Amino acid sequence: MSRGRELSAQDYEYRGPMAAYWDLLRGDTSSWPDRAFFRWVIARSGQPVLDVGCGTGRLLLDYLGRGIEIEGVDISPEMLSICRRKARARGLAPVLHAQAMETLSLPRSYRTIIVPSSSFQLVTDLAAAQESLSRLGAHLMPGGTLAMSIMDLDKEVHDGAWRLAGEAETGDGAWVRRYARATYDPDARLEHTEDRYEMVREGAVISSECLSRSPATRSYRLPEVIGMLERAGLGSVRAYSGFSTRPATESDRLFCLLALRPL
Repeated sequence: MSRGRELSAQDYEYRGPMAAYWDLLRGDTSSWPDRAFFRWVIARSGQPVLDVGCGTGRLLLDYLGRGIEIEGVDISPEMLSICRRKARARGLAPVLHAQAMETLSLPRSYRTIIVPSSSFQLVTDLAAAQESLSRLGAHLMPGGTLAMSIMDLDKEVHDGAWRLAGEAETGDGAWVRRYARATYDPDARLEHTEDRYEMVREGAVISSECLSRSPATRSYRLPEVIGMLERAGLGSVRAYSGFSTRPATESDRLFCLLALRPL
């Protein structure tokens, strides 16, 4: 396979303060339910594993530390740089790739590919999204599993109001605060987002930076994604409600899909 194209800062959303304060503002994620869910998928499907949209290594480093053979790919070189720094602190050396889903071209295949955190929905162009699924399927071993989480944004509230989305102390007496707002076009099924990061010291804002993405995320209903997986040549699609093993329904706000590459 050929190498994926080089990325510029305009290609990815997770840069600057969004990347720098990503972990700090999310806090402790060890009890998030997707961690156990995707580990269950891996136990059933097998290794090696590819974590798509691995970011700063929330799942990848945990799984790697447990002895799982896993690699990561992300569109943001800045997030991957943080992941490498965290890995060194833990004595880990992950294999990481800076590529986009729709142009994914890696030198090996995987038994399991996971796409957590609704990362697939960051590919907002429908043709590119379909190509992404084809690329992911092409990187699966025969009989391998693609597992991804999807959020139906039709079931979210989008009023365009600014809200405090997180704040945390940086460790040097300052605080970082993230304000966010989103609007949603239900006809186009696209979400548009803005994030404002403020550094506060002794009650005064000493720096502020805004990041916007328009569009940022594409919404999907359950039958749509199943159809896209099938068009990508993947079959035996199973849909679960949230991160449970209960069958998903069209009323679910969050669902997970597992699809197999035919033998």
